[in-house]
Formats: sequence, structure tokens, C-alpha cells
Amino acid sequence: MNTESTHTSNKTSLRGTKQSLPLVPKLRFKEFGGVYSERNLKEFTKINQGLQIPISERYSEQVEGSYFYITNEFLRKGSKKSYFIRNPTDSVICFEDDILMTRTGNTGQVVTGVHGAFHNNFFKIKFDDTCEKWYLYFFLTSYVTQHKILTLAGISTIPDLNHGDFYKLKITMPKFPEQQKIASFLTAVDTKIQQLTKKAALLAQYKKGVMQQLFSGELRFKPALSEVEGDEKGNAYPDWEEKRLGEISLRIGDGIHSTPKYDEDGNYHFVNGNNLTKGKIELNDRTKRVNDKEYLKHHRELGTRTILLSINGTIGNIAFYNNERIVLGKSACYININDSVDLIYIYLVIQSRSIINYFVSELTGSTIKNLSLKTIRNAPINLPCFEEQQKIATYLTSIDTKIETINNQITQTQTFKKGLLQQMFV
Repeated sequence: MNTESTHTSNKTSLRGTKQSLPLVPKLRFKEFGGVYSERNLKEFTKINQGLQIPISERYSEQVEGSYFYITNEFLRKGSKKSYFIRNPTDSVICFEDDILMTRTGNTGQVVTGVHGAFHNNFFKIKFDDTCEKWYLYFFLTSYVTQHKILTLAGISTIPDLNHGDFYKLKITMPKFPEQQKIASFLTAVDTKIQQLTKKAALLAQYKKGVMQQLFSGELRFKPALSEVEGDEKGNAYPDWEEKRLGEISLRIGDGIHSTPKYDEDGNYHFVNGNNLTKGKIELNDRTKRVNDKEYLKHHRELGTRTILLSINGTIGNIAFYNNERIVLGKSACYININDSVDLIYIYLVIQSRSIINYFVSELTGSTIKNLSLKTIRNAPINLPCFEEQQKIATYLTSIDTKIETINNQITQTQTFKKGLLQQMFV
């Protein structure tokens, strides 16, 4: 089910309803009618907190009779740390069909599909047979409910949702068969998002591997037949050369080391390394501005074949300069590439593992890391002939285009799901 088919099926199986009717959703499956009932969660749910175990009593690996210990660490993206505990009470054990929700810290995060013993930061939510599990799950994760949960938890440094506040939450519910239909439909949308996310991750992993092979020369392109002259030619492009980045650059310099006078009505943005992301300069309403006078005082001649790189604090953010009206700060540098090489190839090489490792090995500073211009100029660049540079750049760019297309589909499907949650729940 792609985003388009999701919309199509929506048009054929869902119908609009009048918002003026009491407790009737804007969007509904055509076979259902009547009004929703409004209930407090206290009427059909029961919650209990988990168990707080000191780190000294946790195991870093599973041992006989131990349970996976579900903590906030489990929710952190990319976390590889796991804990296990022994002899938890039955009340703090959850199974795949149970629903957990964080009650403090990152309050309101909803978890299901996990087996283990849960930390005191979680509620386990039991519910009776008048409620379909996934209907409750999607209600709890909806924007409106999440906003209410955070409001009830308070605005302290560590928000905390107590039992009484949880039970105050109200849910609007159709009959059980309609709950099942709504839950099944939204689960299908979630499945599509998960499939797209996995596909994008696999493509990114593939790109990372193929970049290493291409930039090391392990994987080579050969000339097309149209490039060949004579029977004895065309077996391979010439051997690669090693150049320093400074040798193929017209200028390499950093931004200004002073703080300009900001002007919210200025025509130019003040850009630092944190503004560089995924090949673009990210500008928004929070980006500082300077006026024409400050620009003339501080600007750098960047040119059209310029790559910007973060060199202070956060290292390695990268972007093309595309004639944006900017003044560059000291946490970024500019690299003007000469026209003897392919600009996109050099942009990609700078992101390769070998160059990143080289940069990391040459960092200076203790608390705040810094990448010197000398180090950047001395960066070793493996350089094939211009034609092979172009082929490498085209191939890797095509992968980026596929990843961007998938990410756009993910965003569209997430937006579609958000709209469903707003319209299918009253």
C-alpha cells in the first residue's frame, strides 16, 4: 500500500460526516453509523508503575532466570545498551500484547510489542474487552492526546504524569467492530511507513559500502563503447592520482572570527556550521541577519563552485554554496574547487570514510574540537580521470535521489496518518 493507494482506498471506503453532529468523526468507514461514546480512561483501564532497580543490581547480558529490563534507554534511537534483572514481581512483567507508556522524563511515549520487566518510569496499561488494543494505542499516540498528556504532566524540568491525571483522560469510542476497522487501517499505514523507513536505511547502508569501494579504487568504472577509439583501448580508465585538496582548490578559508551586528531586517543571513545540512544551507526565521553594511565589511568571495564545511564544534556538516546571501561565521570554512575536477565528486569524497577518519585524527582542542585549514588543505584525495569522476558522481547521486524520494514518501504517509488520527478520532 503506497501513499497514493492509501488515499485511493480512503476515497472508496471512507465518507465525510457533518462536524455539527455530536461525537461523530469527520471521517468514517461507510458501513458504520451512530455516535461515539465518551469515556474516562478510569472506566475501563487500570495502570501500575514499574520497578526501579539500581544499576549495581542490573546485568549487562542475559543470565539464567533474568528478564530484559525496559528503561528509557530502550527508547533512545540507536541505543545499543541493554539491561537485565532477576526475580521481578509478576506485576512489573509485560508481554508483547501489553501497552506501556512513559509517565516521567520523556512523558507520553507509548511502547508495545516488547517482553520484559519495566522500569518505574513506565505505566503498564491494562484494559477491558470493550476496548480494542490498537484503537487505544493510536488514541494515546495521537497529537491531541499527546498534548493533553504533556499538559497534565506539567512544565517542570522533569514532567511527571501521576495516576489520577492519567485517569482524567477522556476517549471517544465507537462500537468494538468499528474500533477494529480503524485500528486495522491505521496499522496498515504504520506498516507502510516502517517498510519505507527500512528501504531508505538499506539504501543508505548500500551507499556507504559502495562509496568505500569506489573511493578506494576497489570498484572501478570502464569507458562506454562510445568513448573508445581503436580495438586496443577501452579496457579501463587511467590509474588514479593522489592530490591534496589544496591542489585542486582555488581558495580555502574560514568565516569571520568576530560577531557582526545583527539586524532582523537585514538582507543577509549569518551562517555557521550548524546551518549546513545534507548538502544545503538551512535558513529559517531563527537564523540571524545582518544588513548591507555588515555584509560589505565581513563577506567572503565564495563563487559558484564552493563547498562549505563545518570545522568547529560539530565537524563535517557539508553543503554546496548556491549564491545564497550570507555572511560566513568562523565555525565553517569555504572550499573553492577549480574546474579541473568534478565538483560533485569532490563533495562526495569529502564525506568518505577515509577523509572523515583523517579529519578526526587531526582535530585539535579539548572541550570544543577544531579542524584547521591546514589539515583541510592537506586532505589526500584519490583522483580518477574527469570522465570516471563524473560516472562515480552520477551513480552515487542517483542513490541519493532514490533515498530522497523514499524519505518524501515517508513524510507524505506520516502527514496522511496525522490527518487520519485527527479526523477518525473525535
